[in-house]
Amino acid sequence: MNTPRPTIPLKVASGKPSKEALAQLDKHWRVQYLMLAPHRLSFFLAMVVLVASALWWGAVQVDRATGWLGLPYASGYAVSPTLVHSAVMVLGFIPLYFAGFLFTAGPKWLGVDPLPVSAVRPPLFLQALGWLLWLAGAHLHAALALVGLALACAGLAWMTVQFWGRVRLSQAEDQLHARVIGFACVLGTLSAAGVWVAMLLQAHALARVWVFCALWGFVVVVYVTVAHRMIPFFTSSAMPLVQAWRPFWVLWLMLAAAGMQVLAAWLEWGGIAARPAGPAWAVVHGTLQVLVGGVLVWLAWVWGLVQSLKNKLLAMLHIGFLWLGVAFLLGGLAQWLAVGLGVGSLGLGALHALSMGCLASLMLAMVTRVSCGHGGRALVADSIVWSLFCLLQLATLLRIAATLPVWPAGALPWLLLASASVWLITMGVWGGRLARWYGRLRPDGRPG
Repeated sequence: MNTPRPTIPLKVASGKPSKEALAQLDKHWRVQYLMLAPHRLSFFLAMVVLVASALWWGAVQVDRATGWLGLPYASGYAVSPTLVHSAVMVLGFIPLYFAGFLFTAGPKWLGVDPLPVSAVRPPLFLQALGWLLWLAGAHLHAALALVGLALACAGLAWMTVQFWGRVRLSQAEDQLHARVIGFACVLGTLSAAGVWVAMLLQAHALARVWVFCALWGFVVVVYVTVAHRMIPFFTSSAMPLVQAWRPFWVLWLMLAAAGMQVLAAWLEWGGIAARPAGPAWAVVHGTLQVLVGGVLVWLAWVWGLVQSLKNKLLAMLHIGFLWLGVAFLLGGLAQWLAVGLGVGSLGLGALHALSMGCLASLMLAMVTRVSCGHGGRALVADSIVWSLFCLLQLATLLRIAATLPVWPAGALPWLLLASASVWLITMGVWGGRLARWYGRLRPDGRPG
């Protein structure tokens, strides 16, 4: 006997169509629907910057490998393409994704009312517009890139002030995670301003240090703080046999490790690697990274890495976190090889294990989870999401492989092009799919 499907109420007491009926009737993508919730607008704008930066970097790699596009080489760019790429990868789309999470989950952590979309809209648009101008300025004029970076910095500062406003209103007993994130956002804003000043002074090495400062002191700190709070919780919720274990010493260790990397960036910029103490520092730094990496791999195991493989959406989070430990291990190994054999290229492999393996994997997993949970969809990683996640792992492995000192000179541009192409496909398909969700009403008719 077939069970009758529940009927959707067509009208509410006021005589207007119910939300459920409206969701069934209007399936069009509309700009105004981006304004229904903070995560819709922030994630959509992040997708725009992400895909734009992936297209730009893909074009750069195509031209480096083939010369088909006729783009000038590094000396002919208005801004160094390496600096443009690293800055937008660290400070471009990631803070926009942070905004979607912080203004959705953050108020729940703090027990305060969320900000309306109208309040967060100006800083989000400033950041998105700023980073698009930054990409355009790489080819047109350095002044345009500086204007774009100034707008993005102003937007990030505005967003940071808004988040601290929520923190100050909170009466919640546990504000540690939110406050750590708040301080990280302050450092991120200062780092973006530091990049701007360094560019103005044409001090490109200093600008690069500020990007590393933003990577480790801002982005990684936010990631590990959220991971400490959420990964054990998500795991125990999905798998009751796995206990939520998150002692605070684990958080302090991860924050100290991030701080160590910030300090290392400044010491290396200060020339310590060129001094007599350089090799000794490299050995010490490498050893500390290996120790931290070992602890993080162990932590990934304790948090339920193996058990999570039964749940693909959860597994994406755990695999992304595992990459953090791998990045530290590779970073330590790179320091040792640089001292012992003079091979320094593996450091870029460690950097991309962090940025693509860890940060991008966790981004894909967390944004997908929030988009499903707040979009009226099942909290599952379907075949499309899982395939995209696997492609992301392939892009990461290709990029790490390109840093190994075993390839003939002619092969390197093609490896970089392959990695950039897989990255572009992954982010383009994922971004396009979720962007369609954000401009449509929830299929269940609920607000949000």
